[in-house]
Parts: sequence; C-alpha cells; structure tokens
Amino acid sequence: MTYTPEQLWQRFQKYYTAYPTIGLSLDISRMNFDEPFLAAMEPRLQRAFIAMAELEKGGIANPDEHRMVGHYWLRNSSLAPTVAIQNEIEETIAAIKAFAADVHAGKISGANGPFKHLLVIGIGGSALGPQFVSSALGHPAEDEMTVHFFDNTDPDGMDKVLANLESLPNGRLGQTLTIVISKSGGTKETRNGMLEAKHAYERAGLKFEQHAVAVTGFGSELDTVSVNASWIKRFPMWDWVGGRTSVLSAVGLLPAALQGLDVDGMLAGAKACDELTRQQSFASNPAAQLATMWLHSGNGKGEKDMVILPYKDRLELFSKYLQQLVMESLGKEMDLNGNQVNQGIAVYGNKGSTDQHAYLQQLRDGVHNFFVTFVAVLKDRSSDGIYVEDGWIASGDYLNGFLAGTRHALFDKGRESITIAIADVTPFHIGVLIALYERAVGLYASLVNVNAYHQPGVEAGKKAATRVIAVQRAIVDCLMRRAGHAMTVENLAIECQMMDDAETIFKICDRLAANGRMVKCDGDTVFDARYRLPSGEAEDLR
Repeated sequence: MTYTPEQLWQRFQKYYTAYPTIGLSLDISRMNFDEPFLAAMEPRLQRAFIAMAELEKGGIANPDEHRMVGHYWLRNSSLAPTVAIQNEIEETIAAIKAFAADVHAGKISGANGPFKHLLVIGIGGSALGPQFVSSALGHPAEDEMTVHFFDNTDPDGMDKVLANLESLPNGRLGQTLTIVISKSGGTKETRNGMLEAKHAYERAGLKFEQHAVAVTGFGSELDTVSVNASWIKRFPMWDWVGGRTSVLSAVGLLPAALQGLDVDGMLAGAKACDELTRQQSFASNPAAQLATMWLHSGNGKGEKDMVILPYKDRLELFSKYLQQLVMESLGKEMDLNGNQVNQGIAVYGNKGSTDQHAYLQQLRDGVHNFFVTFVAVLKDRSSDGIYVEDGWIASGDYLNGFLAGTRHALFDKGRESITIAIADVTPFHIGVLIALYERAVGLYASLVNVNAYHQPGVEAGKKAATRVIAVQRAIVDCLMRRAGHAMTVENLAIECQMMDDAETIFKICDRLAANGRMVKCDGDTVFDARYRLPSGEAEDLR
C-alpha cells in the first residue's frame, strides 16, 4: 500500500493509542491492514476474549495436561478460583518479602557473614524471566545483592560464573546465597547446576545446605532433597503456572526481592495491564491489537518473523525473554482439534541502535520475511546529562532519531512495524510489558486454535537426551568389560546391539576423547579409529 503524507498522518491518528493508566502507547499505523480485515477479525476476537475469560476463571485451558492456567492470579489473587489458591499466593508473596528483608538485615547469613551475592540456578523460564528483570531494573551501586546465573549445563559456563564469584573481594561463596529453581526437581540442567554449585561450596570448605534455597513444587525431587538436607528455605511452584509465565511467581519475585527490586511495583504494573487488556474491544485493548497484527502479518500461519528492537540497553534481554514466551507457547504441530497445523512465530532481536550496525541492512533490502516491533522508552536517563551537539542535542535524541529513522526507512521499502512506547523502565512498566505479551500470546493462541500452555516438543527433546545418556552408559560398560581392548564405533554398536545409534556412538566417543575420558587410537579414516578407556579407568568405575 502507498500513502500520501496526509493519509499517513490520518492513519497514525487513527491507529495510535495512548494508555495513560499503564504509561504505554501502541502504534500499529505502519502495519498494512485495512478496515475489512478488522471487520472480518471481530468474531474471532470475541471468541478469543471469551476463551481468555474462561481461563482466568479457572477453566482447563491446558487440556493435554488437564491443568488450569493461573499466572494472571499471581498479581491479583482475588481472581483465583479457590480461597486456598488465593491464600497460597498471598502467603508466598509475604514470605518472599520477609525472607528478603531478613537476608538484607543479616538475620539470615552465610558462613562468612551477611549474604552479598546471589547465584540463581534454573533453565528456560526459570532463568530467562529473572535474568530479564535483573538486567532491566538492576542498579549495581544500589542493589542489595549482585546476581549471577547458572542457566545451562555447560561446565565451562558454570566455571566462569564460579570463578567470578570466588574472585570477588570479601565475598566468595561464603557470602553467596544460591537459589535452585525447578518445578519437578527432575530437570537435568538444573540438577547438574545444583551439584556443580554444591561441589564448589564443599571445595571451599563450606556446607551447601547453609547457603541454599529451593523454589519447587512441594513433594518434588528437589523438595525432597532440600527437606532432607535442611536447606534454609523452600518456596512453592504450582502446576497451574508454566515456566515461561512464572516470572511474577516466586521464580522471579524471590531473586528480584533479594536484589532489592520493587516487586510490588512489578505486580502492580502487571495487574493494571491485565485490567486494561480484559476489555473486549480491539480499539481499546493493546494485547488484542498485538495479537491481531501478528495474525495479519503472518497470514495466521507465522509466515513472518517477529523482530523485537528495544531502543534501550536495559531492555536488551527483552527479545530473549520473548523468544521463549512466544515460540514455546505458539510453536505447535497440532491444533486443539487434532489437525496438523505447524503453527508458530519466530522471534529474534537485540537492541537499537546496535542493530543499525548489525542486521538492519537485510531488514531493509533483503528477504521480506518479518515484521518489526520497536520498543521506545520516553525517559532517557535518571541523572542530568550533557549535550553532545549544539542546538540542544543530547545522546538520547540520537537514539530516538535512529528509531524514528529506521521505522521510516523500513516503511519506505514496504516493511511493516509496530511501535510500543513506555514512559520509563521502572518495576511498574516491566510488569506492564510482561503482562501485555502474556495476554497477547494467549489471545493469538485462541485466534489460531492452539494450546499455548504445553510444550510437547520440549519434552521430546528431553526424552531424546535421556536416550543419548543411556547409549553413553552402554558403551562405557562395554569398554569396561573389554578391560583396555580398543574398539571401533561400529564394533561398539554391534556389541551393544545399538546399530541404530551408531552415529550417536561416534559423536559420544569423539567428545569423550577430546576431554581425556577416552583414548582414541587413530585408524586409516575417522571411522576406523578405535576407542578404549584410559588406563585404570575401568577399575575406578567399578
């Protein structure tokens, strides 16, 4: 579509909406939809609003697992379907605040004195949400505790975090509180991180349990471990809160409170956004506008990627957080009727104006397979600044100029964009952004008829990983029995009756050899190489 400047101005006035109660504005004028499209969407939107209302009342919104979906209750417990759930939410928030206050006052301390540092161990939503909040709202000179993360099962990555902690002056692990986050307690990445951290504490002559807190489902494997070892404290995770929507539960509130952030402000922002986005009107509901624009741009099939460009360093992790929220929620093979639909929206992004010098060239001139969401922050900084050029020009003016210029340059080439603006990066506004996208994802899922609250693909990956570990155990057992006799990958596969896993065996042997855990005897080709356990390894393993 082409527009005259006058038409663009009129379109902007029509499709720019300010929401002063939540300090946010939304501009969809640069999305190339028309009025007939909105009229056709209206019945589908009304059905999505009804489905969302049923979800908030406690309906079974996750039919695969027969679970309620209650992350909206976290910021307004009066919505919970039972008094018991309402009390649990309120008691948990109060317990988080009391615990953080006791830690900050030194009433709860480590082996070497008051806790000054925090190690958060989690994976997926148990790390991405807390990381986003910590990065967005943290102030190193003001924070009560410095925050570090184990968010993978990469041993080198964990060593890097531990080295940083152990090198801190007067800090070290004796002043580090560790939070282990896992709903089931059986998540291997988190379990491994816990064991690595425990080993580090013991290596330093410290008792891990005197520095450990669990966030988990009561009765889980992790819960049992924490109770039996007398950890400092346990906080609950509920089966009606999914990992990717758990940032306003104990998963995110506990690390935030310990860091010294305003958790009440985040909850208030999310609650205010929830109230606004319950309105059953496209024109007055920013979440409905987002969901409808996603469907428009991607033809209801995710044909366009979602590029998130926040023009604020504090929001650098926003795109990473949204990757999981959007892609894990919407990336589904089957719809709710059992039809194969292969739905989803790919999400990527970094921050402006860094992206001006990264991939903007392709966005403007390359393959047209995306739409952009710009995120602007009106307030530049909390302190007085300087002017970098004559004429009252500050650094933030350039940041705004790059956003506006990029939006214009993309539209000139027919590239669509949405622009969100928030007044400032505060706990309230972070709560608003979290709630806005949670609601938009839920509405979009209803529009395309998928279950946004399960993750069968993730579970399939976990099962496949478990199979790889089983193969590794089998080949190590085989080499133990051979007592130093080297074998080729093919011979190992035959001996273990795992020819279907020959490729996996090759990769396992290659990696173990690179780590000195197997000895590789070269052959004429890489596939003729033979492998054995190091001398004495078989005896040690026995």
